[in-house]
This record gives sequence, C-alpha cells and structure tokens, in this order.
Amino acid sequence: MSDKKLKVLDLFCGTGALSYGLTQSNPSLQVVGGIDLNKSASKTAAKNHPDAKVICDDINNFTATQMADKIGASQVDIIVGGPPCQGFSSIRPTRGQGLEDPRNFLYKKFVDYVATLRPTAFLLENVVGIIGANGGELLNSIILSFHNIGYDVDWRILNAANYGVPQKRERFFMIGKKRSSARTSIIRFPTPTHSFSGRVIGTKVKAKYIQHPNDGLPAVTLWDALSDLSSLKSGQKSDMYAHAPRNSYQIVRRAGAPEKLLLHQAANHSPKMLEVIKHAGHSKSCLPEGMVSSGYSSCYSRLEKDEPSTTITVKFTSPASSKCIHPIDDRAITPREAARIQSFDDSFVFCGSKTDIASQIGNAVPPVLSGAFSEILSEILASKPAVEEA
Repeated sequence: MSDKKLKVLDLFCGTGALSYGLTQSNPSLQVVGGIDLNKSASKTAAKNHPDAKVICDDINNFTATQMADKIGASQVDIIVGGPPCQGFSSIRPTRGQGLEDPRNFLYKKFVDYVATLRPTAFLLENVVGIIGANGGELLNSIILSFHNIGYDVDWRILNAANYGVPQKRERFFMIGKKRSSARTSIIRFPTPTHSFSGRVIGTKVKAKYIQHPNDGLPAVTLWDALSDLSSLKSGQKSDMYAHAPRNSYQIVRRAGAPEKLLLHQAANHSPKMLEVIKHAGHSKSCLPEGMVSSGYSSCYSRLEKDEPSTTITVKFTSPASSKCIHPIDDRAITPREAARIQSFDDSFVFCGSKTDIASQIGNAVPPVLSGAFSEILSEILASKPAVEEA
C-alpha cells in the first residue's frame, strides 16, 4: 500500500473513540471529519482529532454531499460510526419493544452516507441488543439496505476482553465492503489475542459470537489496569501516579500523558452509602439483609480485582446504579479509572462537566477494541478494485 493517508469519516462520533482506536493502531488512517449532536462529546472528539473537522449538529440537517463539502473531502475511504440505539440497549428491561423510537432508525442516515460517498469499507458498531430487535427484523433490514446499495456485509459479536481491554464489554460490529464482483466477498474479523473464562452475556447466535477461551495471552485484569493509580478515600483526588507503570498495559496508557494525572477524583459518598460500600462484595446479595431495598443484583457491589471488569456504564460513580465499587478502596471508581478500564490513553482529553465526562466514558467504544479492526480495514482498502462495478 502507498504512503497516502486513508480518509476516515466518523458518524455519530461521540468522543471519537472508535476512530481514535483505528488511527492509533494504524497511522496510515486519518480522520477527516466527524459529527455528533452532543456538544461536550463533539468538543472531546475535536480535541483528540485536531486535524479533523468535527461538527456539533443533528446529522439529519446534512446530506452526505453537504457533509463532504463541510469537511473538505469529496471522497472518503472508510466510514465508521455507531448510530444511537437507546431503544434496544441491552441494559434496558424493555429492549426491543420500542422500535418506534426514531433513534432506532438513524442507521438509515448511515446507509445514505455510505450510498452517496461510496467508501471502500465501513465499520458500524452497536449494542448486542440490535440482533434481537423486533425479532431480528431490524438487523435484516439494515443488511438488506447495504446489499441494495452494492455492499457485502457481515457481522459478529466481540468481547473487548478478548482483545486486550480490561473489561468484559460485548459489542456488535458490522463490516461492509464495496462489492467488486457478482460473487459475495468473504469478510474477515479480528482474531482474538487474549483469553478469559469469566461469565459473559453472550448471544443465542453462537456462530456470530467470537470467542477465544482456551489460548492466547491472559486477559488484562482490572488490577493490571489500575494498580499504578493512587489509593483514594471518598471525596479525595490525586494528580500523581502512585508509582512507575508495572505492566505493558500501563506503559502504553501512560505514553505521552501530561505530567499531572487528570480526572482521578473520587465521588463524595454520603455516610449511609459509605456504610453500604464497607459491606459490599461481588454482588448485592453480599450485603446484610435489609441494608438496601432496591436495585439490580449487580448494584452496590465491588469490581473483581483479578479479572476483567464488568461493563462500565455512564453511572460508574453511583453504586446504587451499577457495579462500580473499587476492589480495595471504599468508594466508586474515579473517571480516570473508568477511562483506564475503557482503554483510553491517559493523554486522551475529555471536555465538559463531570456528568458529561462520565457519559462520554461510559458510552464509548474502547479504543483498543476498535483498534483491532485497523488491519482488517487496511486489507480491504489494499484490495480495492481499480474500477467499481455497477
């Protein structure tokens, strides 16, 4: 492949984590543009993609052609993105029932951009719940939409822990490749590099779930990710590392980081919550009977030190809402610790309020996971046909 930069457009970009992971893994990929409706997330994306034109607006306000004009790129090589999916998120008890939610049809805008800009490849990311939405009809509609505009597609469910992320986060990924012959292209997915035997949500569609349980590198554990960060009490903060990095994960996350550590500040818990936290174990059932009266089984519980974390949500500072209590300290994890679990580099800059930043971290695609796709997409670009067939 030539030294020419391959142009990436990031739709529904949020923090830009999906494209950030790709470009960190492959410098030949260059993000030229992005769009997201969220103001603080757009600022974050712009800060970490300084050479890209990041637009804060509703994507429905722009045609693909107008977007190309705005970002100054009439042609892009890859389109990536995760259309909003709140109507069928796997953490919602009513998932799959609210398909009238207009956010569930923003994938059509993604299809429209692909149809107009004709990238050689695309990468679409979403929650696992998309595969069962409306009995599978939604996913079938998405696949047919891409087929009708001349793209071969395939999809898999990946677990981030199998790719070096210290988190058992399962996500849906679809790869699309511009059709170059009457024969359907075979699309390859990233080969897992790490193994673990912990519990997962999984899916009934076993053939589409990529697993690597028996060999490979050991999974990166929670403590592998956090052990160089200072111990804190409720309400405390620190801008210093506890000591030098202890493993390769920490070395990579700290490369290029500012001298002072950012976002390592613990939530200030009430006396009642601190009493609950002191008794917390692996699940809510570890608490003395009657101590709490509500919450899911995973609430009010500690993260396990010696295995990958459970999925980090936007509520990672609230033990009443998620499994987020530090494995040793009596407090919820800090935004810096959550960012580490999500595989963000310490040099990655977050913009906005504490609530904004928590949402950005919890909603993001782990950059190390998205980075696993860089080689696959580069292969597709390298095999690009000289002339596109109709």
